[in-house]
Amino acid sequence: MGLLGELTRGLVRGADRMAPWTSKRGPRSFNKGRGAKNAGFLTKNRKFQLVQEMVPKLVVPDLTGFKLRPYVSYRAPAGSEPPLTARDLFQEIVAPSIKKDVEEGTFDAEKLEKYGFEPSQEGKLFKLFPKNFVR
Repeated sequence: MGLLGELTRGLVRGADRMAPWTSKRGPRSFNKGRGAKNAGFLTKNRKFQLVQEMVPKLVVPDLTGFKLRPYVSYRAPAGSEPPLTARDLFQEIVAPSIKKDVEEGTFDAEKLEKYGFEPSQEGKLFKLFPKNFVR
C-alpha cells in the first residue's frame, strides 16, 4: 500500500492503544525500568536527596568453613516428607483449635469465620463447588 492508503487506514482504525508501552514506543529519554523504588526524593530545586533509611542493605552471613554448597544437585534424592495436602494442613492448623473449642463448649457452627472458613462464595471468581475440589 502507498502512503495515502496507510494514512487512511490509520485514521479509520485509530491508534493501537492496547499494545504495551515500552521504551521503543516512547521518546529517547523514556526508560520504563523494573519497578524499583527511589531511595530518596527530589527537592524543590530539582536536586535528588538521598535518604539512608531507604537504601536497601543486603545482610549476608559469613560462610567461611561452611561445607554445604549454594545449590541442590538434580541428582539429589527426593525428600523424605510426603507432599502437604489440604487435609494435612487442616489437621495441623484448624483441627486443634476446633477440638479445643468443642471441649470448652464455646464452639459455634454458625461462626466458622473464626477458623478461616469463608461464609459464602458470592463474588468469588472461582467458586468452590464440589466438582472444583482437588481430588
